[in-house]
Amino acid sequence: MTTEFDLGALLAERGAERYELHARHLNPQLPRMLHTIGFDKVYERAEGAHFFDADGNDYLDMLAGFGVMGLGRHHPVVRKALHDVLDLDLADLTRFDCQPLPGLLAERLLTHSPHLDRVFFGNSGTEAVETALKFARYATGKPRVLYCDHAFHGLTTGSLSVNGEDGFRDGFAPLLPDTAVPLGDLDALARELRKGDVAALIVEPIQGKGVHEAPPGYLRAAQELLHKHKALLIADEVQTGLGRTGDFYAYQHEDGVEPDLVCVAKALSGGYVPVGATLGKEWIFKKVYSSMDRVLVHSASFGSNAQAMACGLAVLSVMENEQIVAGVRRTGELLKSRLTALIDTYELLADVRGRGLMIGIEFGKPSSLKLRGRWTMLQAARKGLFAQMVVVPLLQKHRILTQVSGDHLEVIKLIPPLVVDEADVDRFVDAFTAVMDDAHSGGGLMWDFGKTLIKQAVANR
Repeated sequence: MTTEFDLGALLAERGAERYELHARHLNPQLPRMLHTIGFDKVYERAEGAHFFDADGNDYLDMLAGFGVMGLGRHHPVVRKALHDVLDLDLADLTRFDCQPLPGLLAERLLTHSPHLDRVFFGNSGTEAVETALKFARYATGKPRVLYCDHAFHGLTTGSLSVNGEDGFRDGFAPLLPDTAVPLGDLDALARELRKGDVAALIVEPIQGKGVHEAPPGYLRAAQELLHKHKALLIADEVQTGLGRTGDFYAYQHEDGVEPDLVCVAKALSGGYVPVGATLGKEWIFKKVYSSMDRVLVHSASFGSNAQAMACGLAVLSVMENEQIVAGVRRTGELLKSRLTALIDTYELLADVRGRGLMIGIEFGKPSSLKLRGRWTMLQAARKGLFAQMVVVPLLQKHRILTQVSGDHLEVIKLIPPLVVDEADVDRFVDAFTAVMDDAHSGGGLMWDFGKTLIKQAVANR
């Protein structure tokens, strides 16, 4: 006898316990943090670039699930593809056959990077990076991988070894024998390469932490240096790829850059199914998979599953048919230009940078005596508190979800779904302007909340 499972009934019965369940059974610091900053909202549903609460209020999503929801939530084409693949009752993951969907998705992906030849499918951006690290070390026969200061490439042990933020690395040593170099510093790169043991440099064309872009010409010059020393260039496009920066891949903004390995994930499945992909050159894959004995030398239990592959094919179809990349270029330029125009108005606003719909808003020390004293007080408690003070009223007063770009950074990062439109840009800029007006008035709820953050920061020391 089949026992029915009613997911809707379960959520109706227990959904109100969501924060209590997390506090009891999952990471206890998450609900605590959300309660502290007032982010403990209850979202009932989502569509496109918007969430809705039980009262029907809409919230603008400028976070896209850390970049996963590239096409927004529940895009009808991707949703239909997922339903279709489930209804087909495919003989998926037999492991001893060759299903068509992985080959079809690899074929479509490779059309966007014609200098690359083969794809390995895993389940996340971290897995894509782990694959690239393994392949680079095996293909070159060298042990060391270089990475850039402040880089973020994942949190498993291998990817953590090339993570440039000490806060993530602390307490997890020993890691792989890898070395950081400053982003854009070709002399530092050359010094490390001359030691003869470097397999690769892994780099984000635009770093997610702080939204820092590689300087013009750096990737091309780094590639030439690496190849001169028989080392590889790995482009981590987990966050910057699939149209995020106004080109299909961010490395394509610079002529002549052809990475040996490219890591893709996040938005590839439209947010429905975990997926990751490592694209690479023929000779690298043939060296790793050099014989039938090595056919499973690198594999993933859920890699190439039918649901992820179907969603990936649907996402690429939507990107082409709806001209998503061109839309990102237009909307991103509009958003960035309107925010940049505010720099001369607000002394706390230091910089606006990025490409496409990956934008960093940086705050800095004000010039006026009244604001400078308050800024100094915040910095003494913990760097990054002012950015958090901006993020909170954007959600509480204006129903816009954003994030601070990294620990101890006075930077807000905007990575909205790629389908945001001009009305969404207007809404964000109007709200951000209102928050800046409040901050520069020297009073108001923003600075009151700052006192709460200071107490929290001091208590956690």
